[in-house]
Amino acid sequence: MYIITEQLKNLGFSINRLDSIIQRNNNKRNFSTLEYFCIYIIMEDIELEVENITHSIKGGNIAFIGPQKQIVFGRAKGEEIYVIAFSSSFYERSTKDSLFLNSQLFFNYDSDIFIAPFINIEQMRVVFMGRMQNFQLKDESLYVSAAHNAIERLILDAFLHIPTDSIKKDIKFDYLHYVNRFKVLLQRDYKKDKKVSYYASELNITARKLTEMTEYVLGQTAKHVIIEKIINECKKALIFSGSTISEIAYELGFSDEGNFSNFIKKHTGKNPSEMK
Repeated sequence: MYIITEQLKNLGFSINRLDSIIQRNNNKRNFSTLEYFCIYIIMEDIELEVENITHSIKGGNIAFIGPQKQIVFGRAKGEEIYVIAFSSSFYERSTKDSLFLNSQLFFNYDSDIFIAPFINIEQMRVVFMGRMQNFQLKDESLYVSAAHNAIERLILDAFLHIPTDSIKKDIKFDYLHYVNRFKVLLQRDYKKDKKVSYYASELNITARKLTEMTEYVLGQTAKHVIIEKIINECKKALIFSGSTISEIAYELGFSDEGNFSNFIKKHTGKNPSEMK
């Protein structure tokens, strides 16, 4: 579990080298993003496991990962990898900021990670990282402002790598906000609760309203989003975990293997054993 720095607690923002974070974490390489948004500036090759899927990332890339994700860092030194973590309350100051946070960079529906290249490693090290350190030493208010601007710069650069036709310019910001909060809650609680009413209650809206929002943003009912999440987690567990079907059923919050198998058969037409 990620040991939160005092700076992250107090400001809602922190930037650290990966090796120092791992050292502070008793040399453990597994973390959770918790409620934080994370940007990794990667200047050395590394394997990064996100939600049990391994990604081989070359130096010269930036990785964006949203809240409530489980991460394991591979055996890179970590001296050339910087971890930026920040809360939504730290970054959101305008509707534009909300759009950035709720975009495909952090809520990519096809993957738990978004990777974008940057051009000049030395420029990133000297101009970006050195500048941030200077602001931190000079004045906290300037540091906070510089941190916000730095995050925005990284996001804007990454936006250039999102296909134009996939950016929904007419999206309702409040719908997008609620749907992505729903997805964060689902990531956290899918094992213990699979009812639309539970997530609607957590969001202080009705189940009907939540479904209206998911249909607008995702083209799916809220119930279908939950079902799809369970099926995807089942597939990943069957492929990567090595657990038995009974063990996977228990891990995913089903009372027994029979109920789990019936659920999978109903929604996929296949038994769990046929999904490997």
